[in-house]
Amino acid sequence: MRKARAVLVSAVLATGMSLSIGAAPAHAETLNGIYREYSECQRVGSYGDDQGWWDGWRCEWKSQYYYYFLYA
Repeated sequence: MRKARAVLVSAVLATGMSLSIGAAPAHAETLNGIYREYSECQRVGSYGDDQGWWDGWRCEWKSQYYYYFLYA
């Protein structure tokens, strides 16, 4: 009975892990660059959009770091 329970618990954990690995949102934004100048962030974001690397992008100012962060 102990061996059957151990196998069952292992199977349940493995199934849960396999389901949670593929659970990321399809269009999650990722950090694609950090820039000192807003114009540079815009240029790279536009270039990546033209190249088909991402569909949408935005440059966000982070005042605690004094940099622009490119998210796509």
